[in-house]
Amino acid sequence: MLNFSLLLLVLGLFEYASGEEGFCSAPSSESKSKPLYWKVDNPTLSPIHLQDLPGFTRSVYKSDHALITPESQVYSPLPDWINTSGAYLVTPEMGSHFVMYLAKLKENSRSGLPPHGVERLIFVLQGGVTLTTATGNSHILKVDSYAYLPPNFEHSIESDSPATIVVFERRYAPLQNHVPEPVVSSTDRQPLLETPGEIFELRKLLPTSLAYDFNIHIMDFQPGEYLNVKEVHYNQHGLLLLEGQGIYRLGDSWYPVQAGDVIWMAPFVPQWYGALGKTRSRYLLYKDVNRSPL
Repeated sequence: MLNFSLLLLVLGLFEYASGEEGFCSAPSSESKSKPLYWKVDNPTLSPIHLQDLPGFTRSVYKSDHALITPESQVYSPLPDWINTSGAYLVTPEMGSHFVMYLAKLKENSRSGLPPHGVERLIFVLQGGVTLTTATGNSHILKVDSYAYLPPNFEHSIESDSPATIVVFERRYAPLQNHVPEPVVSSTDRQPLLETPGEIFELRKLLPTSLAYDFNIHIMDFQPGEYLNVKEVHYNQHGLLLLEGQGIYRLGDSWYPVQAGDVIWMAPFVPQWYGALGKTRSRYLLYKDVNRSPL
């Protein structure tokens, strides 16, 4: 009863916060003119809407999953980065084998390198960054663009104006005779893939070859669409909701979620998503692949 009452309270807060755009309102002309993924930094239910509820947060941490919402994301200077603050959202202390964090780059900012043997993927949420490799090749990455950097691959990420990126890092699990290559691309360049038994749209940002030990999925749900399979599997997930809102089941709990929310899912936690509202839901999902769990 307590969990159901809390669910009703949070759904009520979402409705209260929907004066501009929320669960029960049509998208406004103003929101249609906003940049892609602007809701990640400007969620419908933001800290300003919680100022009359001291101590309240939607964030939850359990042994097999976590929901980290914008009002409880804590930023601090990123080690070895210049003029950049970060919020670590998924780390091995939770039981994950990867790290996921948001990085906010300021003017004249520059990244550090990950530790030896660690691979990195960056995805641009706001603004733009310049990726430069040790050979001098440069790539300008704008919103919805991304780059995969193999372990021990010399590179720098720089910006001369404010930008926000989400970063995934993990210690690479090598496989004999398979070597990953750098990837620089954007979501719209990736084809839609078949999803047998499902109705959502799926894109994969990395090659599916054995050289890559994880992938990033972009999953789109129209309002009212949901996962047909109630998944339980050995893979870990790190999820960032980029657009829209819905309900996520994790274990025996049901959570209202919106753009800007981050979810960690441990192996074998029951999971399910249903999209709500009047606009598309899109989320970005980390998934380990191509390696035996032994």
